[in-house]
Amino acid sequence: MTPSDDRQVVEIQIGRPIRAESSPVSRCHLGLPVVVRVPPILDDGTPFPTLYWLTCPLAVGRVARLEGAGGIRRLERKAEADPDFGTRLAEAHQSYERERTTLLPGDASNQPSGGVGGTRTGIKCLHAHYAHTRAGGDNPVGELVQDWIEPLDCTVPCVLDGEMNPEWVARP
Repeated sequence: MTPSDDRQVVEIQIGRPIRAESSPVSRCHLGLPVVVRVPPILDDGTPFPTLYWLTCPLAVGRVARLEGAGGIRRLERKAEADPDFGTRLAEAHQSYERERTTLLPGDASNQPSGGVGGTRTGIKCLHAHYAHTRAGGDNPVGELVQDWIEPLDCTVPCVLDGEMNPEWVARP
């Protein structure tokens, strides 16, 4: 796919125009973007703490169900009770922030802060943690989410010929 094709697919997947040029960092087995990397400063100058954005509608829906079932609180309790898990989560936030900082333009006066999902501690959004893992980040929350929602096993692409594919159905 070309960058303009990717842009169109991502906009269809998320249901709105993107706010800055983004590049796919993870694709599904059908070749469509699953996660894109977003610059830390959007086109309008707004600081944006979410470096990795989940675009795949199947994954978005599955992660939303986890969140709706209390997944954030459950994983926060795990981070509090399991020192190794908690340490890895803290390290994920720190590495995420360092990586995003390296992408800031030299003249950025208004900078995003925080780690995964813009927070320094805890868990704000399972989507962001999963996207970080899909992008290659070492993230214990994202790894668990990945185990719970994959495989992303669509039989037809979600986007086809510049629109949502009417043959695509999100399977639980």
